[in-house]
Amino acid sequence: MQISISPQPIIALIAGISILLFPRLLNYIVAIYLIVFGVLGLVR
Repeated sequence: MQISISPQPIIALIAGISILLFPRLLNYIVAIYLIVFGVLGLVR
């Protein structure tokens, strides 16, 4: 049995915890998230 872990839920979990701990990071986390997954979407 093989377990594969997708990176997106892990990134979302880390971002959510970071936002709870440091609310001012919200803008940066959202911007980085959108840029990273936008670039990944273009590459694929």
